[in-house]
Amino acid sequence: MSIYSHKFTLADGRKIQMSEYENKSILIVNTASACGFTNQYNALQSLYEKYEPMGFVVLAFPCNQFGEQEKGSDAEIIDFCQTNYNTTFPIASKISVNGPTTHPVYAHLKKHQPGLLGSEGIKWNFTKFLVDKTGQVVNRYSPQTKPESIEQDIIKSLNL
Repeated sequence: MSIYSHKFTLADGRKIQMSEYENKSILIVNTASACGFTNQYNALQSLYEKYEPMGFVVLAFPCNQFGEQEKGSDAEIIDFCQTNYNTTFPIASKISVNGPTTHPVYAHLKKHQPGLLGSEGIKWNFTKFLVDKTGQVVNRYSPQTKPESIEQDIIKSLNL
């Protein structure tokens, strides 16, 4: 099964098929508004603005599973991100990334790019996955990995 066979809901309620991002490089991030890593939204937005014309997209998936750091409603999350970080990339409706209610997109990502020692679990907010233009999950980055430090991997995934 390809990542393109999955679907999700944007925070504004629109249903999206991952196939809409076919032939694009995608950086998928589980996010939270009250996390020590929340300022990564700035770098995520910068990367999106720089590479979006070349076929790159950032997809944010808010999640409240880590320290309850994303308590807001979908509308509150969008407002927070746009007001504080001027985000323009797609933000999904809040999901679970671990456990029995893991969203199918995240089940796919974790299966195809496990973490340290083969663990599939997401450890914290702002874990990042890079998907290349063919739909392959090519890398997984820890929350501590700054988005700007993976710019070369993004360029490579775009075949630039």
